Amino acid sequence: MNASITPSITPLVTRPWDGYALLDSGHGRKLEKYGKVTVDRPEPQALWSPTLPQSEWDKAHARFTNTGDEDGDSGKWVLNKDCPESWEVNWEGVKFICRLMSFRHMGLFPEQLTHWNWVSNKIKSADRQLNILNLFAYTGAATLAAAKDGAQVTHLDASKKAIQWGKDNQAASGLTEAPIRWICDDAKAFVAREIRRGRKYDGIILDPPKFGRGPDGERWQIEEDLPDLLANCAALLSDTPSFMILTAYAMRLSSVSLAATLSDVLKDKGGKIDSGELLIEQVNGNRFLSTSLFARWELK
Repeated sequence: MNASITPSITPLVTRPWDGYALLDSGHGRKLEKYGKVTVDRPEPQALWSPTLPQSEWDKAHARFTNTGDEDGDSGKWVLNKDCPESWEVNWEGVKFICRLMSFRHMGLFPEQLTHWNWVSNKIKSADRQLNILNLFAYTGAATLAAAKDGAQVTHLDASKKAIQWGKDNQAASGLTEAPIRWICDDAKAFVAREIRRGRKYDGIILDPPKFGRGPDGERWQIEEDLPDLLANCAALLSDTPSFMILTAYAMRLSSVSLAATLSDVLKDKGGKIDSGELLIEQVNGNRFLSTSLFARWELK
């Protein structure tokens, strides 16, 4: 009984919704609307030319100026007009609080919407309450998306600030009574302890960074640490598991390698593995922006 891998690259496309739109992209940048705020940020994948005139880009509330590495995470925001310190983005009754962060992000990754919807369908079709573990969970978008549909969620991140941000999102969404366990810990250490405790989960979500540190300085390097972590996550799956999702923004990897690694640790569980890229559909120009890679397993 082996988990089967879909050999073709399957794109998952996030299309514009009321809370978010990719307005334009090109020349290494992207123009986006998060709720009521429009931002101009670096995007190394956008090798083409923009479709909108520069006058439209100049209307952005804020522009992130690169000063660092090729991924554009290091730099500063330049405000073109009044911009709130924080504001809300709504999706399916969940509210995400966005802020202009020093590493060019705003606390929300809209390309993950396809995963939120997929997990929602898994939760709604289950004949029981699913127990889900969300690792490297950041500000809790996937956590809240799952909790709103009735899942019990363990949310883990190494940053106390990110966890508090997630709790703020929980309160803004009216989900304070939802069964969410908020934990600040190192992912590798926590998963190892959960195995020793005999804990089990029906679904596991992982969105690991390329490089990171745990709350006590524990080192994380995706190429070195991911295989062992996935193997331990496989050991945490219940006797009637539903899914495992792996997303990676380390574009030097490939979706094929992510799928093969998942298949290796889940080879005795059967089921199916899909892999590919997460894309965002642009409002103008019939374009799709690739943001990250994914592989996800489900027991059919």
